[in-house]
Amino acid sequence: MRHNDSYYQQNSEKPQTDKQEKGDGIVDKIQQLGQTNIPQMEASNIHVLTIIGQIEGHMQLPPQNKTTKYEHVIPQLVAAEQNPKIEGLLLILNTVGGDVEAGLALAEMVASMSKPTVTLVLGGGHSIGVPIAVAGTYSYIAESATMTIHPVRLTGLVIGVPQSFEYLDKMQDRVINFVTQHSNISEEGFKELMLSKGNLTRDIGTNVIGIDAVHEGIINEVGGLGQAIKKLNDLIEEGKSHQKDVIQ
Repeated sequence: MRHNDSYYQQNSEKPQTDKQEKGDGIVDKIQQLGQTNIPQMEASNIHVLTIIGQIEGHMQLPPQNKTTKYEHVIPQLVAAEQNPKIEGLLLILNTVGGDVEAGLALAEMVASMSKPTVTLVLGGGHSIGVPIAVAGTYSYIAESATMTIHPVRLTGLVIGVPQSFEYLDKMQDRVINFVTQHSNISEEGFKELMLSKGNLTRDIGTNVIGIDAVHEGIINEVGGLGQAIKKLNDLIEEGKSHQKDVIQ
């Protein structure tokens, strides 16, 4: 009887241990990469990707900063693109901006995906977060969310080098071209917001809030999580219908 009791005890504990290890693995994945799938982590056809805090590029930021590391995001985008079980991408942003080149690289990758993508700005989509916010197939912004549009900046130590002015100007043109190509705002309108004086305290640039971002033509629609997921599912179904029509 003791042997049987020991057997049942060991076997009853094993599933709990496996389940616990699996749960710990999921928690580690969320903490390290800030991503998961919805509504069930393995079964969903939608991949969720978050751009949170400051976008970290070639320079590592202090550990107390909340960051999104672009070297973590890139393989997730590649995996979502090549995984046949993933049919759409939901990209949620609450970012203050960050590394310009890294932000543009992420925006270019999102824009080049063959699968439908919907972006949702919650809280803020500032600075280089603007190109990422417009990179999807369709974009939403929460009513209370803000977007800061300002010129590309470098530190005074770098600006002292003459060549950096040319670099700065070309980098700014890349941002302007990307945003205007992937949204409904004109180049003149975006430059006006970017170079507006007096809108930001002792600075140059513009803050747009919720519906203003839609009126300016930067974002498609004001909405939240429910609208974003519904739109993404609609885009997925439209893609399937188009494929059926092509086959027929």
